Amino acid sequence: MSNKIYPCLWFDGKGKEAAEFYCRVFENSKITADTGLVQIFELSGKKFMALNGGPKFKINPSISFFVICKTEEEIEAKWKLLNEGGMIMMPLNSYPWSNKYGWCQDKYGVNWQLMIPLATQGIGDMQSLSIIPSLMFTQQNSGRANEAIEFYTSIFPGSKTEMIARYEKGEPDVEGYIKHARFSLAGEIFACMDSSGPHMFSFNEGLSLVVDCENQEELDYYWSKLTTDGGQESMCAWLKDKFGVSWQIVPTKLGELIGSPDREKADRAMQAMLKMKKIIIADLQKAYDGN
Repeated sequence: MSNKIYPCLWFDGKGKEAAEFYCRVFENSKITADTGLVQIFELSGKKFMALNGGPKFKINPSISFFVICKTEEEIEAKWKLLNEGGMIMMPLNSYPWSNKYGWCQDKYGVNWQLMIPLATQGIGDMQSLSIIPSLMFTQQNSGRANEAIEFYTSIFPGSKTEMIARYEKGEPDVEGYIKHARFSLAGEIFACMDSSGPHMFSFNEGLSLVVDCENQEELDYYWSKLTTDGGQESMCAWLKDKFGVSWQIVPTKLGELIGSPDREKADRAMQAMLKMKKIIIADLQKAYDGN
């Protein structure tokens, strides 16, 4: 598995518990690394990170996950598990876009949209997919989904817009706003939508997107591009783009350094990273080596 871009879920000490729960829900799933602070896990072949960052940030529905199911038995089983201790946002039912669809927020705050797609809705090829991050543009970002698609696909090589469906006159949102769109970034599929409703949430650090970079040149490129036109640098490889979406731009070897069994070296690397905004790989390696 080599997902270039993958989600990071922020938890208050329950990262491993949540990762273990999701591995029970989804087939072909496992925890691949656990440092205590961070757990890396796979769900249906997709890479995720759990970060035990404390109580500062809470996951909200601005980024959810489409779960593409093939049978009614599958969607019913996943729905039952994900609803344990959670909250139903839209009940599992028949809708114009799917014979079976439901939206729930699980007991850890993560939002899931489960569906069996219809070919007649132009998304039948989603059957070959599994879990798709979906961005909802609300509040001051409402109506900017199309701008975001153009921005993101201009940055990541091998990207393209897969499909766009817009609200038409008489439908329950602003005419021309994106009702559902799907696009690929570096081979990873994403969805997005606009919503002008009175939502009390928008993008935050509770759910961020991690970009793995092979070298400093690649890291510099993504850092520069994603902070342009109103983006903001943060600390420890984090940034916010101009829409408020949080990203972590990290070297692929970061896990190797801070997850090293040599705890003295790993701690030196971690302390060096905590002082950085954009990560400088050479400085990280020097700290690890004790230079």
